[in-house]
Amino acid sequence: MKNLTKQQKIILGISAAVIIIAAIILAFVLKKPAKTEKAETTAENTEETVVDDGNHDGLAKSLLTGKWINEIYANSRPYAIMTENTKVNMPQYGLNSAGVIYECPVEGGITRLMAIYDDTSNLTQIGNVRSCRPYYAYIASEYKAVYVHYGQSVQGEEVLNSGIVDDLNGLGGEESVTFFRTDEHPKPHNAYTSNEGLIAGTAYKDIDLSLPSDYSGHFKFAEDDSLNELSSGSDCKYVSLYFFNNSPYFVYDEDSHTYLRYQFGDKQIDKVDGNQVAVTNIILQNVDSSIYEGTQYLNIPLVGSGTGKYISNGKIIDITWSKESDTGVTHYYDTDGNEIVLNQGQTWISLIQNPYADQNVYSAEVPQ
Repeated sequence: MKNLTKQQKIILGISAAVIIIAAIILAFVLKKPAKTEKAETTAENTEETVVDDGNHDGLAKSLLTGKWINEIYANSRPYAIMTENTKVNMPQYGLNSAGVIYECPVEGGITRLMAIYDDTSNLTQIGNVRSCRPYYAYIASEYKAVYVHYGQSVQGEEVLNSGIVDDLNGLGGEESVTFFRTDEHPKPHNAYTSNEGLIAGTAYKDIDLSLPSDYSGHFKFAEDDSLNELSSGSDCKYVSLYFFNNSPYFVYDEDSHTYLRYQFGDKQIDKVDGNQVAVTNIILQNVDSSIYEGTQYLNIPLVGSGTGKYISNGKIIDITWSKESDTGVTHYYDTDGNEIVLNQGQTWISLIQNPYADQNVYSAEVPQ
């Protein structure tokens, strides 16, 4: 393996410190009498909570969530990790630690997720990890992310070969240091990565983890102690998406101001913390699509413009989106042409095929 860069040594050192502290805490907890009652699933997040006392030394705003985090992670390129989303591979690992999650349709009526992380330091298992599709690689490049996948379609390989994004591939030489398999599921549903594996993989491929100096992020966020109430929007406490295989929907939780995620007729749970996936913002981006000739694979062009929805704080508004080039960033606007301001927290983005957009359901009340 090639030598670690200075930045990678810093990140690895922080990760080691977190693991040591966690071990000490665990040892202390194990000395206490065990509780007999099972804790209820809540909308908590696994990311370290930063108490905002006005002193932000060593902290910086996350470009993924708008929240204060360790400046090492805020100033480093994120990881965009392809994650399977079929019933056979449930539950997934690490989704609640992601800042942004994309859900897009792929072949056979299923969806696949791409979870984008600026801090994976507490994660010893992430995934499972599946293969690349071309539109995911383009999206990862918008965040200057290191794209993590296990294999690729022919069309995905063409995009990867263009050099638009740095990647860690389970079919590459970095496989043995980046990925591992478990006996939890049969192949190909059992490949995972970890914080240690991601650091080792980027070192192996000599990937620079520094964000470009001119990169200012993908979104605009509300200021601290501020909330975009979407006062012009309609009430929206329930969102159901058309995706045929997993039948996903979100239910608004008034207490946490988040949308709880369900699919396959049950709560979507992150195995790492045992909590239900809960997001602050939902963006639905309506897109064109077609099938690559002679294949089963979807083509979803991302350059251009279209319509969509922004959902947060129990409200929904109509939006438009635009992306000027393959290397450009997608921007979202309200009906007055102003770029939307996201509430601080995790964002879920779903690409919605135009012919099915009217099959999505938005309701001010949760169906009984």
